[in-house]
Amino acid sequence: MSETKIYQVEEIMEMLPHRYPFLLVDRLEVEVPGVKGVGTKNVTMNEEFFQGHFPGNPVMPGVLQIEAMAQTAGAVVVANIEDYKNKKFGVFFMSIDGVKFRKPVKPGDQLKMHVEKIKDRGKIFVFRGECMVDGKVVSEAEFTAMLA
Repeated sequence: MSETKIYQVEEIMEMLPHRYPFLLVDRLEVEVPGVKGVGTKNVTMNEEFFQGHFPGNPVMPGVLQIEAMAQTAGAVVVANIEDYKNKKFGVFFMSIDGVKFRKPVKPGDQLKMHVEKIKDRGKIFVFRGECMVDGKVVSEAEFTAMLA
């Protein structure tokens, strides 16, 4: 059994093409390379989307929670590729299924994106993900993406 590998935001930026304000993973723990990991997003009031979602009652949009799960899954896959630092990858959604939003995510929350690959075929991957705050599921989905 391998040890969990921790990646900081600078390393995540070497794996993914996303940049501020759209990089939604601040830290990554890869439990099983290419298969399973946990991303962390520190949600702050400084996020641009809180200006309009919603004034006086800031809530992180659910679609961004799904995007954060997908970015985490993409980084988990890329972390398993030898010499990933010298290559450029894009991860593109193909489908999203079984989405459920259970609780709002607010400024000050630490969003943990738990993802696990449930199948793959070549460069197409299917992941199951859950976003959690304080150990409670706030959203979940199954999504298919392609690595290009």
